[in-house]
Amino acid sequence: MTAALSMHNGQTVALADVPVLSVAELRDHVIRAAGAGARLGAFFGNPLDASSLRLFAILVDGFSGNLLVLATDVADRYPALTPDCPQAHWFEREIAEQWGVRPLGHPWLKPIRFHRSYRAGEDAWGRPADAALLPGVTDFFQVAGEEVHEVAVGPVHAGIIEPGHFRFQCHGEEVLHLEISLGFQHRGVESGLLGGPDKRSLHFIETLAGDTSVAHAIAYSEILESLGGVTVTARAQSLRGIALELERLANHTGDLGALATDIGFLPTSSYCGRIRGDFLNTTALLCGNRFGRSLIRPGGLWFDVDGAQVSQILERLEAAEREVTNAADLLWNTSSVMARFEETGPVSVDTCRDLGLVGVAARACGLERDCRYELPSGIFRFAQIPVSTWDTGDVFARAYVRWLEIKRSAAFIRDQLGTLPAGHIHSPVPETAPSSLSVSLVEGWRGEVCHVAITDKGGRFARYKVVDPSFHNWMGLAIALRNQQIADFPLCNKSFNLSYCGHDL
Repeated sequence: MTAALSMHNGQTVALADVPVLSVAELRDHVIRAAGAGARLGAFFGNPLDASSLRLFAILVDGFSGNLLVLATDVADRYPALTPDCPQAHWFEREIAEQWGVRPLGHPWLKPIRFHRSYRAGEDAWGRPADAALLPGVTDFFQVAGEEVHEVAVGPVHAGIIEPGHFRFQCHGEEVLHLEISLGFQHRGVESGLLGGPDKRSLHFIETLAGDTSVAHAIAYSEILESLGGVTVTARAQSLRGIALELERLANHTGDLGALATDIGFLPTSSYCGRIRGDFLNTTALLCGNRFGRSLIRPGGLWFDVDGAQVSQILERLEAAEREVTNAADLLWNTSSVMARFEETGPVSVDTCRDLGLVGVAARACGLERDCRYELPSGIFRFAQIPVSTWDTGDVFARAYVRWLEIKRSAAFIRDQLGTLPAGHIHSPVPETAPSSLSVSLVEGWRGEVCHVAITDKGGRFARYKVVDPSFHNWMGLAIALRNQQIADFPLCNKSFNLSYCGHDL
């Protein structure tokens, strides 16, 4: 059997070197690799012509620290991977929706973003490819039986929040099944990136999931640096790492406060909401933007720091860390909080592996899934952050992993600012390599951010695939609600805190 192509995170390979297997061989490779502990980082299509599609699979092997790349060609159908590899479930629904290619035997084939097929003719459900589709208009799974009832939540929610629809099948207060329907935030980001890179590309990347601007900007920049053969300076790599961990600090702190809000524990709720702003304002010291936009660029950074800024960042970091420690200690030392967190919304480690969960959700199940450790790039090749895990898989675990990461991210930032290398912060990026494939993985605060670029003969983007960690983890939330009280949904939802727009792109 032809072997998959092994490559490093952030590496570029010639497109012709990617092995094209038969469908049966690709299925066997993916299923075996997933069974051995690898995860499906990306699985997507790229058209060869009007009637055929090349499917690319990117497998993440955390044990070896390598990526495995393989491809196969299909026409209008192929035997689905999902029955034997559940983590392919969401990817195959996306492929069917985007290209009209039907994965035969898929157990739950339906749209995930409700957009029209890129190809002419009919989509995978026999509808005209140009048919108007409305998000959420679909047949939902239903449970029949005495006293079983249905509860529909959203897509419009209270407060300023993005839309998403949740359909519960309940028996009394117990949730038998939760179906999540998204697509309301679909903006066509991947389509907008085709033909790039250009002046719009970085803007699309930084705003595809606004609370993860830094992580996505780093992944995109590493793609272009790899395609252009550019080495980023040590100073720029260190400052990128600082910005990434500040993004983690702000969001994890906000999440602890939001979890406290969902159980009516107001002290931590109030404190963390303000402290999150302190971390965001610290990021603004780097570039003038609280979300880190216009800081990262291919080849390095737009902004440098001087000694006065370093002192100010350290001072703010010390104060914010001290205050978030006090706020978090209130959670762990209050029995009523622990009674709500512990054993609520559990996900088993086997389910976590089967679904291919990433980030906090995976580490809360005891898995050491962290790109900074498994497949390090940038500064993390030289400065390791210990992987924070817990093994109960419940709301408490997802909250406590965030707390462990807050402490370790703060320590990392202090270390980097204390040993910040001298030198310049940007290297020019030449033209991108033609007919190539490049992959970049960055550990964003939610989890693994995966970018894959395929260039044409002119070095332009023929396909640009983005997999936000939310894409992997929405199904994990659905499983976490099974056999739980429906009143626990807000708490479980916030413990995952997934992105609608990062999923919908």
